[in-house]
Amino acid sequence: MKAIFTVNNKQLNREVFGLKFKNPVGIAAGLDKNAEVFDMLGYMGFGFVEIGTVTPKAQDGNPKPRLFRLKKDLSLINRMGFNNKGVDYVVNKLKKKKSDIIIGGNIGKNTLTPNNKAIDDYEYCYDALIDYVDYIAVNVSCPNIKDLKELQDKDALLDILKRLKDKNVKKSHKKPILLKISPDLTNNQLDEIIDIVKISKIDGIIATNTTTIRDGLSISKEKIKEIGDGGLSGKPLNKRSTEVIRYISTKSNNKIPIMAVGGVLTTNDAIEKLNAGASLVQIYTGFIYEGPWFTKQINKSILHMLQL
Repeated sequence: MKAIFTVNNKQLNREVFGLKFKNPVGIAAGLDKNAEVFDMLGYMGFGFVEIGTVTPKAQDGNPKPRLFRLKKDLSLINRMGFNNKGVDYVVNKLKKKKSDIIIGGNIGKNTLTPNNKAIDDYEYCYDALIDYVDYIAVNVSCPNIKDLKELQDKDALLDILKRLKDKNVKKSHKKPILLKISPDLTNNQLDEIIDIVKISKIDGIIATNTTTIRDGLSISKEKIKEIGDGGLSGKPLNKRSTEVIRYISTKSNNKIPIMAVGGVLTTNDAIEKLNAGASLVQIYTGFIYEGPWFTKQINKSILHMLQL
């Protein structure tokens, strides 16, 4: 599998927030929720894998059906609700790692944990995962957890990030901490995010999560209503995700490393995000629709761009 799917070329190597990536294409959180197939994904040509979202306790997530394909729009709507087997299960899986794939740990709070105690859940997951992952992704932007978006407010978010950062600086081997943000933030809110990153001194941003907006879909309003709530990913998210990346990159004078995700359905989409200011790119919905060759196609296109 490695021989078939992997593109080995030093020009694809990236060093971002102190980590050395073999190539800039990763798999986004949500696919390998319980750290069960990260080695296999590494053999399929990915430069890194983000596992999770992981919570302290196992939870079933939202009632089914909760995942819907919108094939004509090359998109998905999901309201999974952080379904996972809990951080202890995940750690046991990570201890059996066989490959050298870079692993990110995407962490969140349990649904039943009130927001005023959310920091405890994030700290618990950080403490459990920190010795077994290469970076931590703080997820406060998933639209499928009740009231989670309130944690994107400046004070609440600063409290979480600063406390995680305080823990991190005491480690002999510090790990990058990244913040995953929503595409539905206004420019004023994005300005606050930039300030938060500077104040908390975390290492970067993952832009973006799924959206609650339903603009530009070809299916009927009746069908959208029938599907119900959830985060939209895939092609309709592409433009907005790139806008957020470009805005943060420009406003921060390219000083905040950005991991791009959202609407990468073609190789050109990936290159566009890198040109907008991202250092790395993740795929999820594009991997579902385009299949296992997609990663190799993106890496070959990036190589071609670099060699022009």
